[in-house]
Amino acid sequence: MRITLFSGLLALGVAVALFTGVGTPHAQDKGTLLMATTTSTDNTGLLEYLAPEFKKDTGIELLWVAVGSGAALELGRNCDVSVLMVHAPDAEKEYVEKGYGTQRYEFMYNDYVIIGPKDDPASIKGKSVAEALTIIREQKARFASRGDNSGTHKAELDLWERAGIKEPDRESWYLATGQGMINTIQVATEQNAYTLADRGTFIAYEANWKGNPPLVILVEGEKELRNQYSVIPVNPERCPNAKYEKGMELAQWVSSEKGQKLIANFRVMDKQLFTPNAPNAKTGVKTGE
Repeated sequence: MRITLFSGLLALGVAVALFTGVGTPHAQDKGTLLMATTTSTDNTGLLEYLAPEFKKDTGIELLWVAVGSGAALELGRNCDVSVLMVHAPDAEKEYVEKGYGTQRYEFMYNDYVIIGPKDDPASIKGKSVAEALTIIREQKARFASRGDNSGTHKAELDLWERAGIKEPDRESWYLATGQGMINTIQVATEQNAYTLADRGTFIAYEANWKGNPPLVILVEGEKELRNQYSVIPVNPERCPNAKYEKGMELAQWVSSEKGQKLIANFRVMDKQLFTPNAPNAKTGVKTGE
């Protein structure tokens, strides 16, 4: 059953109405930078945490709209924003190869987890991803999908394919919400369903339930669950009004020693949500692979 609660591409006027920015006064105000980003960087509170520091160091006020990575890339293609912060590597590489963005700057990652009801009606806890998805399909256990062409949705479709399962888009037990991550988790909560979530957003959801949420992590830890984030400045040759220099400042700042340390230190319920991994960043913190 497909539940379409949000659909269509954001028009620029709507996008501007949704932009959220946080900043502090700066002696050398350098204006604003409009960014399209994935919902996880917004839902977790990461951007509200980073934006004031970015403003303090650069004089640039960061403004953003949080959508799925697919919609964020489309906003970049349409020249509606100047920079992207997304987590859909294959789509990002194609975006850059076609000249819409100048370069991908990888700067942090977390991982995906399969979450579900505490009583785990399909008994998938501790299974591999492929085993868990096969069991969910065979038992027709309810599964909530973002269904929005986001980075998480793309990752989910890839996991079904790796498990040798055709996308169950038209199955009655498969609930495509067309919404962001936190809303999809809420649908899964209401429907006593399983879902794929990035760990950062799950921790934010867990915190909303004071550490005792109805849904818990059941499958985790496999290599294919890694979730890489990148910053991509919009190509000024395609979008002459793009603030390319400001976009580059953001890419360089999140990859800097300070930006990487801030990301490493960002916690909810004393849990680290993202791991910095900008190449060659001298942070003094563990950056993973």
